[in-house]
Amino acid sequence: MSSAPDDPADFDSALLLDSEGKRWRVRSPRHAEASTRLETEFLVLRAFAPAIRAELPFLMPTVAGTVRQQNLTTFVYSHLSGSTRTVEELTAGSRRLAKEIGTALAAIHDLPRALVNNADLPSYTPNEFRQRRLNELDMAATTGKIPPLLLRRWEHAMEDVSLWRFNPCVVHGDLHEDNLLVEEDRVTAVTGWTDLRIGDPADDLAWLVASNEQDFVDAVVRHYSEHRRDAPDNHLLRRAALSAEFALAQYLVKGIAANDPVMISEAESMLSTLADDIAEYGGQPISVEPLPQPATPPAPATSPADSDGPTAGPPNHAAGPGPVSPELIPAPAATDVSEQMPAVHVTPIPADAVHVTPIPAEDGPASTDAPDTRPSPVPQDGLGDQDSADTQDGPSGPQPPLTADDTSTTALTIVEAKAP
Repeated sequence: MSSAPDDPADFDSALLLDSEGKRWRVRSPRHAEASTRLETEFLVLRAFAPAIRAELPFLMPTVAGTVRQQNLTTFVYSHLSGSTRTVEELTAGSRRLAKEIGTALAAIHDLPRALVNNADLPSYTPNEFRQRRLNELDMAATTGKIPPLLLRRWEHAMEDVSLWRFNPCVVHGDLHEDNLLVEEDRVTAVTGWTDLRIGDPADDLAWLVASNEQDFVDAVVRHYSEHRRDAPDNHLLRRAALSAEFALAQYLVKGIAANDPVMISEAESMLSTLADDIAEYGGQPISVEPLPQPATPPAPATSPADSDGPTAGPPNHAAGPGPVSPELIPAPAATDVSEQMPAVHVTPIPADAVHVTPIPAEDGPASTDAPDTRPSPVPQDGLGDQDSADTQDGPSGPQPPLTADDTSTTALTIVEAKAP
């Protein structure tokens, strides 16, 4: 008996050799949800009539029997030739292998939609699928363990409606390197049909895009496009890259639901690494519209002595803009204050050159019993001593009456500014 690749969090798998030398694959679920998935796959495999199987360029598993153990069901499958390979081994393969993978993907996505509908399996329109992703993002965000950079990046892509214009088709739903059996340069079988549905074809390319081997990915997609009955949409690889990144958040949520500290730790580590890589290198493009960069307001012009401590960190732009101090808002480029306002020059005038004419008050002559303590007169344009500005109604308001005791020795003259 030898082990076979499978998701260790969900299944125990093994290859068995019977007394006649015949091989069988056994998959035993670890929990009720995994058992339900295997039962769903059993229904899916039964829906593949012999005529449909004959048109596929690869083989599919056949259920030979089941064993019920309490509330879990173990499935026994006929053995399929070929073996699994790592992503690195696949992407380092030949051009023929790239063609085989592309052809296999096209065959899956061209399966008749009635196959899914008749089996009462999930079916999503593009908008329903996008909303489903947004709901999953909200759930992941509530964990508090997703780096903010990734949350902003994913939310922007999921709200970019133009990204989600695609023709839904039959998708495998759980396609990755462990579900491809390869012999030499040929894909012999595809396994793991637990998530068959009608949805976004990009999900089946996520594992491939995550490899970052662009030449191999381009070769697979080229052959995939050539063999598809429908032309793939222009944003297929963008959504595939988004699906590959978001799979880490889904893995985190799954680990928290299972209360598995190892899964949680692995997910947090991978999410942190992804956020660091995107912050440094930008990451693969996943949005049609560029992600808006948060604007950093200029620091207020204050001297070090005015600061009581370190400056505050950047604002939380994800939570929306907060109140902004007027002095932090830069003037528009087209506004040049020096071109719109006259310059002010202060010219001292000798005291003996000033002739002051008293202005009688409206209700009678000014009293001379006490010295006048009112401020000096303010010019009509409002440009006067700052201390006197508080005692008047404004540049165009009533002015205090003058008396013979007012003997200012300085006057202000307005001289129009000359262009530099």
